[in-house]
Amino acid sequence: MPTAHSTLGPPDALAHGDFEMVVRRLADDLAFGMDASLFVGSGLEYAQSRLYQPGDSVKMIDWRLTARTGKAHVKEYQTLKRTSIHLVVDTSASMAVASTPLSKHDLAVWIAAAIGLVGQRRLSPVAVLGAGERETRHQPTLNKNEFFHALEPLRLAHYGEGTRLAERLDDLDVRADRSSVIVVLSDMHDLDAVASLRRIAQRHDVIGLHLEDPSEAHARERGLRAGFFRGREAETGRVFLAHGRTRIARAAEALREDLLKAGVSYLRLMTDEPFLAPLRHFLASRGAFARGRG
Repeated sequence: MPTAHSTLGPPDALAHGDFEMVVRRLADDLAFGMDASLFVGSGLEYAQSRLYQPGDSVKMIDWRLTARTGKAHVKEYQTLKRTSIHLVVDTSASMAVASTPLSKHDLAVWIAAAIGLVGQRRLSPVAVLGAGERETRHQPTLNKNEFFHALEPLRLAHYGEGTRLAERLDDLDVRADRSSVIVVLSDMHDLDAVASLRRIAQRHDVIGLHLEDPSEAHARERGLRAGFFRGREAETGRVFLAHGRTRIARAAEALREDLLKAGVSYLRLMTDEPFLAPLRHFLASRGAFARGRG
């Protein structure tokens, strides 16, 4: 039986209705077998304790305070506001360059769409923000039509688009008026992005999904063994000469250590490998969507 990964193609190759249908299937697969509490939704936060009154549930008794005072007390809770999810999708040129049928750009759009739809099903408002040069500034919403409308301009890859990942993250840090879950889907070629991720992780729950083409992994391994090499920036076309150990600086392990030190949860996904099972396990193991800091 073919896997979801093996049957996926570029998201822009599908009509709008077919695209939504595939996203719903991916969301079903991503959420399958996972506890609903792993995804951000509404919750309760302790407010205070008060004396027990007839009709109060026994389950709400504050046993510590009851034992200390000798009088029955119950806990009162207040409803938390919905915790928003911001999906930051890198649409720069390097994301479109691919040696596999599914590019990093394609994978980013599919994953963002699936996570966003699952988040909305768990009653979390979702916003989509492009991290390339195209403008996509949408407010978090529970409306599925608005969510798919926000995804629409990101479906098509642009091969001449520059990266604005660090800039978009800094802007989001200013605009988000309360702590949110921020999911970044990128190949992390913007060397300023780690500093921006470090800053935004001080106030938000940040997930970094590092997308990589197998050709990049091979080039990195060759570069770490070699001396100098000549390269070309996908976004700008600029040709450069650099040392393998310095220019291929964002090796997966080094990047992972940088992000973990910054308080960012990190997962590396390859375009030629199945992604749903690793992503599901990653989300379940960290309880990411249960820890909104609002």
